[in-house]
Amino acid sequence: MGKIEFIALMAALMALNALAIDIMLPGLQQIGAALGVEDENQRQFVVSAYLFGFGLAQLAYGPISDRFGRRKPMLFGLTVYVLASLAAVAVPTFAGLLALRFIQGIGSAAMRVITISIVRDIYGGRAMAEVMSLIMMVFMVVPVIAPGTGQVILFFGDWHLIFLFMAVIAIAIGIWMYIRIPETLRPEDVRPFTLRSVLDGFRIVLTNRLALCYAVASMFIFGALFGFINSAQQVYVGIYELGAWFALAFAAIGALMAVSSFVNATFVGRFGMRRLSHASLLGFIGITFLWLLVQYFGPQPMPFPLFLAFFGLAMFQFGWIGSNFNSLAMEPLGHVAGTASSVLGFMGTLGGALIGAMIGQAFDGTALPMVAGFFAVSIVGLIFVLIGERGRLFRPQNPRV
Repeated sequence: MGKIEFIALMAALMALNALAIDIMLPGLQQIGAALGVEDENQRQFVVSAYLFGFGLAQLAYGPISDRFGRRKPMLFGLTVYVLASLAAVAVPTFAGLLALRFIQGIGSAAMRVITISIVRDIYGGRAMAEVMSLIMMVFMVVPVIAPGTGQVILFFGDWHLIFLFMAVIAIAIGIWMYIRIPETLRPEDVRPFTLRSVLDGFRIVLTNRLALCYAVASMFIFGALFGFINSAQQVYVGIYELGAWFALAFAAIGALMAVSSFVNATFVGRFGMRRLSHASLLGFIGITFLWLLVQYFGPQPMPFPLFLAFFGLAMFQFGWIGSNFNSLAMEPLGHVAGTASSVLGFMGTLGGALIGAMIGQAFDGTALPMVAGFFAVSIVGLIFVLIGERGRLFRPQNPRV
């Protein structure tokens, strides 16, 4: 398989996760009305239930893929994702929908954990960061088109068709993966699937100071993204009354993040992961602090062009933080790539989902809780980066391959 096709397929597998989140956003109001959910904040549970299943299941897929290889667990996860999507087409209650979303997240966790494991099997150092940036660039196309796709689907039917669409897309990507991806786990890296071995793998990951600190920093930064996703419909439609333009506004930010990932892939080989990600984190802090001041002391609501400008600048920085932090966390753990991806993914997703849920549930009719949450998590992220780097930022010690 050529590098371009490899990046496209890895991005497609990871994008099933983003698709399951973002394509639902235009339909939350319709889902709430159809299933008798009156509290607007409770509609966010359609996103949160998925993220909790997605986060928890990642702990299992890593050790399993380190023992049985990457292909079989990936195909199992795809099957669970498809079956949960099809079952949701006929679900009669909101509680049933949340249960199926939790199961769908369990299936999707395989794509997140094992995709990163496959990339780490093949690449390391700055090369991995470059490939991950390109994957993230393609991956970010999904937030650009998914809400609009969901909106188009709703023009032709109700929200059940969204789940049918997800199942069809997952089947197509699963067939592509089955035909084109060989087993990438090296025989010498196979680990026994015993309690002692699994716990030892977890110990290796959790006692690596650098990996752990970057994982925690990523968790808090991704909490900001999840917080926005939970509140997006309420902010764009409730505060700014965008209506059908909601999907376009959401897509604009996703497109900016895709551009950011491409720029990161262009420069990471020259400047290294640390220099780019540390500068971006400081930029994220500065932008969100200024945004918070304007949000608190300025007119209410903030003029939408100004809101979008602040948000776009912050998310451009996010595009440089995400893939580099993930690569920095994985770099010293290549010999336990599956378990490492599992543990780090569990922390980032479940922890980020909990942080994002708190930010989302704090919604009070204004964007202030969301902006304050962005600034707070970025400060915590910086603290953990400083701990991991022993107080020194911008160190250039990243191998090129």
